[in-house]
Amino acid sequence: MKTIDTTQRLLHLRELMKQHNVDVYIVPSEDSHQSEYIAPCDARREFICGFSGSAGCAVITHDKAALATDGRYFNQASKQLDSNWQLLKQGLTDVPTWQDWAADQSEGGRKVGVDPTVITAPEARKLNETITKKGGAELVGVKNNLIDLVWGKDRPSRPSEPVKVLDVKYAGKPFQEKLEYIRKEIEKKKSPSYVVCMLDEIAWLFNLRGNEYAASLMPISIPYNPVFFSYAIITPKEASLYVDSKKIDRNVIAHLGDTVRIKPYEAIFEDTLEMSKLLMTESTNKEQPAKDSKKFLISNKTSWALSQALGGDKKVEEARSLIGDAKAVKNETELEGMKRCHIRDGAALIEYFAWLEEELLVKGSKIDEVEGADILEKMRSNHEHFVGLSFDTISSTGANAAVIHYKPERGNCSTIDPKAVYLCDSGGQYLDGTTDTTRTLHFGKPTEMERKAYTLVLKGNIALDRAVFPKGTSGFALDTLARQFLWEEGLDYRHGTGHGVGSYLNVHEGPIGIGTWILYSEVSLAAGNVLSDEPGYYEDGNFGIRIENVIMCRETKTSHRFGDKPYLGFEHVTMVPMCRNLIDRSQLTTVEKKWLDLYHREVWDKTKGFFEGKDERSLKWLKRETAPI
Repeated sequence: MKTIDTTQRLLHLRELMKQHNVDVYIVPSEDSHQSEYIAPCDARREFICGFSGSAGCAVITHDKAALATDGRYFNQASKQLDSNWQLLKQGLTDVPTWQDWAADQSEGGRKVGVDPTVITAPEARKLNETITKKGGAELVGVKNNLIDLVWGKDRPSRPSEPVKVLDVKYAGKPFQEKLEYIRKEIEKKKSPSYVVCMLDEIAWLFNLRGNEYAASLMPISIPYNPVFFSYAIITPKEASLYVDSKKIDRNVIAHLGDTVRIKPYEAIFEDTLEMSKLLMTESTNKEQPAKDSKKFLISNKTSWALSQALGGDKKVEEARSLIGDAKAVKNETELEGMKRCHIRDGAALIEYFAWLEEELLVKGSKIDEVEGADILEKMRSNHEHFVGLSFDTISSTGANAAVIHYKPERGNCSTIDPKAVYLCDSGGQYLDGTTDTTRTLHFGKPTEMERKAYTLVLKGNIALDRAVFPKGTSGFALDTLARQFLWEEGLDYRHGTGHGVGSYLNVHEGPIGIGTWILYSEVSLAAGNVLSDEPGYYEDGNFGIRIENVIMCRETKTSHRFGDKPYLGFEHVTMVPMCRNLIDRSQLTTVEKKWLDLYHREVWDKTKGFFEGKDERSLKWLKRETAPI
């Protein structure tokens, strides 16, 4: 991992801060749509500090600079940050949050600035309260993003790839039906309109996708996520899509028909300002009491800038996204698609692991981490409906596997060591679904600790997979099932146990998840949710273990129905064997061994057809790895 000298960039930024009368400047990771994965032109936090992880926030004063990130990235950030930066390890005792650190720097009436388009309205409101309590002046919105000014002509160009229609045979439901559902929710709240800013929500709502050409030289919206830059406004009678007209062809126009008005992407702020003025005029003319005045609906992910354009706190109602909740519950077509694409994806991984084992052990080939990832991508691309990867492949050997979100760099990565742990976390985008699978392998003789850790992680993976729970249970409540065996040994991991997975959309999808994040306690799991099941264990400088399956939440038959509630369980769709070489069979219970044998039998039955009579190497490897434990 390279460390970038940020000295000159910080000097330039600090000069701009003086010009804009700002003492503290905040650089979040997100773009104007609160995307987790962002376009290269929006990677402002990475540009200013050198840290390339997907989560974190940079805070700069006239003489200090700090980068805050969570436990997934402690190792990576410590390697990528230069001496100009202080690392705030979020979640550790006595380490301040970036909000508190920024507020501390504002003491004495100093101003804190941020681009109002890249911070949410609730976050800005809360941050301003923290700043003023600490004796700071206030949080101010700086219209011109100062990082963009530092970046200058070297900043990547804005994306320009075309938008594509997703056939209803993959989407499972016409977009008109989705619009009607949202309109009913708007009417329930007696709101004049719902303003949508999240890119995956807009793509899902209108059955559109972007980023079809992820492997090309064309600038893309969000790498690996088939979305496109856009906003939408839904009213009881109209729907408007704000998108660059250059991205829209006659197929999209025909698809949307008279149901949706297409407007310029940049017009969203002008239109929301006009909407706010019109609503104010109507309220004044009708002389409505304040408690009865109508408010625009926005999600709690809406930017501070957009919320202000709509009239601010008095004119908007913030809530968890209506579309996000609906999108997280997959229809039967989407669920069937997830099953099918995971079988094909599993076949690609089986082919890759069989090939890699032969190259390393039989041929003695030297394969580096990026070369391995490239071969895996090529194998995936041979399968039906493949569009591209769903995220950067984490191909990591030995100590690199302990870097939770490790990204091997071409020309600057390790050779895969057959005598060390190899962790491969990868996924694909298919027209009928999105995949995300992690397998940890060892091609030689693992240490006792490696086998122990792997088996404890496997037991946690199985425990979550087998869970049965009443409707209304959250992922927050289920998290301990996956950690319990590690906890018994005084071990743990610094990441969530599971995240939602989109259907040919973002590989990380809210609002559901399994983990200790408090927001996961606010959303109950429901039949139709698709999530990951991925406990792990990591020893910095030594090795890392993670096992990840994608699971679907389904209603489950039980002998009783206490409280007359339905009960839910999980159905796994990932079809890739576990690593027999790393399993300590003596630590598995009879129930766990039975689960593993049944799982491996299912993997064999569903994937062997890809290899019979065509690929003896992969078939032989698959048969060995799926034999009864």
